[in-house]
Amino acid sequence: MALDAGLVGRSYPPSAVYEVGRATIAEFAAAVGATDPAHTDAGAARALGHPDVVAPPTFAIVVTLGAADVVIADPDVALDYSRVVHGEQRFTHHRPIRAGDRLVSTTTIEAVRTVAGNDMLTTRVDVATEDGEAVCTATSLLVARGTA
Repeated sequence: MALDAGLVGRSYPPSAVYEVGRATIAEFAAAVGATDPAHTDAGAARALGHPDVVAPPTFAIVVTLGAADVVIADPDVALDYSRVVHGEQRFTHHRPIRAGDRLVSTTTIEAVRTVAGNDMLTTRVDVATEDGEAVCTATSLLVARGTA
């Protein structure tokens, strides 16, 4: 069943606050092989002009993946998640994510289309501090494979 084009532009309430911790950044950096000392050493990060350690750019997935779950849970979207593959992921950083940040994420459906029997859903997650400072925008494409 094709996704409803009327979903485009639907925004969801902001997520709960996600507090970024030094240990989480260090664990993520180790997991992805990011060896820049600014990810684990506050002194190295400060020498680069940051107030605390900074996360690798792809750390944004930790914050945005759960925030985008509201789309999957929306009964109006009716996406068969058992048939979903991740088609694309992009991050646009407005500034680095850093330890101590208290982030909220707002998810919006950017596009829906059907190609060769496959439903494609593009979402945008805007990440900001709880005070409203823009931090990152994540764009993701989910593909629900057709049954034919």
